[in-house]
Amino acid sequence: MELQFFKDFDFTDFWNESSYSVRDYIEPFPDDELIASVEEELGYKLPASYIELMRLQNGGLVDKSCFPTSEENSWADDHIAITGIMGIGREKTYSICGELGSQFMIEEWGYPAIGIYICDCPSAGHDMVLLDYSKCGKDGEPEVVHIDQEADYKKIFLAKDFETFIKGLKSEEEFDGE
Repeated sequence: MELQFFKDFDFTDFWNESSYSVRDYIEPFPDDELIASVEEELGYKLPASYIELMRLQNGGLVDKSCFPTSEENSWADDHIAITGIMGIGREKTYSICGELGSQFMIEEWGYPAIGIYICDCPSAGHDMVLLDYSKCGKDGEPEVVHIDQEADYKKIFLAKDFETFIKGLKSEEEFDGE
């Protein structure tokens, strides 16, 4: 597969290959039929950069788990942390259509229904990362935002698109001691 979005990105030390990741996150590679059915179920067109990444590894825990913010949040003063990236599928607990996927967070936790929740965070459901379609419509290129349930579902802008978000993830050590 020729990469369009991540051809110059070094995935060394990006994914965490633990048994937990394999058991609860990593789905088989998505085919066009699965992608179409997931898009239909969720009501949004998945970004091409997200699909490309999921065709390299379809979900999983990440070691580069922090993204800088200019706003304080329930995790830290200067960044958010994610646990993993949800894959395209329905089989794993933490896939976008899985047991604890995007619809679960909307229906059971009351998260705003303005997009697709794609990353869980270490807070065990009290904050999430969202592909936010509120400005672009269901077929547009969504921004990536952090939603903080502990702060009345406050939205913090993270990145203009999914590719920028992934390329901006940093290791936790880069924020230690600040």
